[in-house]
Amino acid sequence: MKWIYLVVAIISEVIATSALKESNGFSKLLPSIITVIGYCFAFYFLSLVLREISVGVAYAVWAGFGIILITTIAYYRYGQKLDIYSIFGIALITLGVIIINAFSKTLNQ
Repeated sequence: MKWIYLVVAIISEVIATSALKESNGFSKLLPSIITVIGYCFAFYFLSLVLREISVGVAYAVWAGFGIILITTIAYYRYGQKLDIYSIFGIALITLGVIIINAFSKTLNQ
């Protein structure tokens, strides 16, 4: 169940962050409401994950996947381009998340 909660937390955070961009500094009502509700869901489900996974590992996975998804959305939706250093940095984050999930013994602490 912890993985389902983590996926819901990540998706909620990505939706909230995307809506935050659309809210234009909280000047647009609907995206602002989506932002607040999305972050509430994200933190609630992240708190459920923390019952079973250590906070450092859970947050690393949550943030890592969030960065990857938000960067992808920003590229396609907003036309935000990345330079080689940004791509390399995101690749390192991705590699870190893969290493944590594949080899870490702290996932079940």
